[in-house]
Amino acid sequence: MSEHYYSKKTSTVSEEKTWSFELKGHPFTFTTDHAVFSKKEVDYGSRLLIDSYRPPEIDGDILDLGCGYGPIGLSLAKTFENRHVVMVDVNERALNLAKKNAVANDVSNVTIKESDRLKGIEGQKFASILTNPPIRAGKKVVHSMFEEAKEALLNEGELWVVIQKKQGAPSAKQKLEELFGNAGVVEKRKGYYILNAKKFD
Repeated sequence: MSEHYYSKKTSTVSEEKTWSFELKGHPFTFTTDHAVFSKKEVDYGSRLLIDSYRPPEIDGDILDLGCGYGPIGLSLAKTFENRHVVMVDVNERALNLAKKNAVANDVSNVTIKESDRLKGIEGQKFASILTNPPIRAGKKVVHSMFEEAKEALLNEGELWVVIQKKQGAPSAKQKLEELFGNAGVVEKRKGYYILNAKKFD
């Protein structure tokens, strides 16, 4: 099986690079590497998700599902300091980078841990879950992430998803409507959709 940024381990030689980027008005320094998603800059979809996100009215933790080297989770933790952000990924190299980036940017209200989708955090409940899903893993994997996310949300918790129209935004919205009974398009820009669904028990 070929390696992807959603593979657990990589045999790709490490060659770390460090660069600066501003998110939510905060300056960040990120270290990235081969075999992680969007290693040269924070990708447009993630930036749009970060900028569009609004914290829920209910109390509770935020989950960054598929955190990569950490731009979504770390920027939200920095912005919403009264919230705890859990950041998970299956990619061991990405997780190590996320931990390094949390320290480098003085972000302490985070927990970063390995999890294949939500398997490593079963039983935990969240007020918000955000994901820039691994489209290349296929629709079945992405839709199962939505299903697991619904189970992990508190009542009135919200799932936030960024996905390109050409990579399945309409079918993703339809899947969220089936699961949650609601799904809205918060933002549409440059072919990217920010989808939001709210859980009601």
